[in-house]
Amino acid sequence: MSAAAEKKRIRRLMRARLAAVPTSERAAASEALCRIVRGHPLWREAESVMLFAPMPEELDIWPLAEEAWAKGRRVAFPKYAAECSGYLPAFASGPEDLAPGRFGIQEPIGPPSRGRQKLDLIFVPGLAFDFEGRRLGRGKGYYDRLLSTLEGIFCGVAMEFQLLSALPEEKHDRRMNWIATPDRWLAARRPTD
Repeated sequence: MSAAAEKKRIRRLMRARLAAVPTSERAAASEALCRIVRGHPLWREAESVMLFAPMPEELDIWPLAEEAWAKGRRVAFPKYAAECSGYLPAFASGPEDLAPGRFGIQEPIGPPSRGRQKLDLIFVPGLAFDFEGRRLGRGKGYYDRLLSTLEGIFCGVAMEFQLLSALPEEKHDRRMNWIATPDRWLAARRPTD
């Protein structure tokens, strides 16, 4: 089976599993994930972070944005940029700087950043991750293109069942350094260069 076909199969499986998670279970998992993140030195020491406004089936990391703003950190979110038909990082100083964007997801109202952007810690959603840091997104390539404009420590955000032993990988895929779940903060076993 080709990498593209295998990715399509895994996406179908993960979408179904995520849709089956009860709202109350997702809320409890989101709270547990935020506790795990708050306890990690990378989060405590980060001065600039990139977060994401969750889609309904994703873990809700919104409390981390509120905490980051309260501590005076620079907080970026993905913002749709029509000129590149994709997302770029944009900064927000608080919830008042966000509004529903192109796909109804909260994003900064200010202009996106141009050029390569360095951030201390970048949280990344996905449908699945593996233990070597591979990520499976939704299939449109938006996040892959966004991640190519960023420099920093990448941390995937997932439910424990979204961690698989191995995922297919293509040339454009960006690996994570870490994966945070409601149960643990996991270092990706990345091959040495």
